[in-house]
Amino acid sequence: MHIQLEKMKQKQECERRKRIAEEKHKEWVQKKREEERRERERKLSKEMAEKATRELEKMQLQEKAKVKYKEWLKKKRAEEAEKKKKEKEKEKEREAELQEKKAKSEKIFKEWLHNARNKPRPVLNGYGFLRGNSAGLYFSYTDVVT
Repeated sequence: MHIQLEKMKQKQECERRKRIAEEKHKEWVQKKREEERRERERKLSKEMAEKATRELEKMQLQEKAKVKYKEWLKKKRAEEAEKKKKEKEKEKEREAELQEKKAKSEKIFKEWLHNARNKPRPVLNGYGFLRGNSAGLYFSYTDVVT
């Protein structure tokens, strides 16, 4: 009977160890799941933070791009305005030169006209004219032999 008692004790000890091992296994599995859950949450949190950072950087880049575009547009418009202003000034200068030229030409023409009226007319003593009268035109022909 003593052997039977000993076997029973061993069996109970074995079952107790088995129970303890199962509990430890359950605790280990639960702990592992908890760690995995925390790890997933940490990764998700990290990803969300990175995404938020990327979005913020993207927005900042877009804002910088808008500011640069506005500056560029303002500069371009100023250049265009300056170019138009210079073109108008050149046009005014050309117009003024033309007016000046026209006035000078008119003045010279009037002076010439005034002087031409007051000048004595020359006597026509050119070819075919004798003392102002036409004496006829003389042509000499050469005979062409064919």
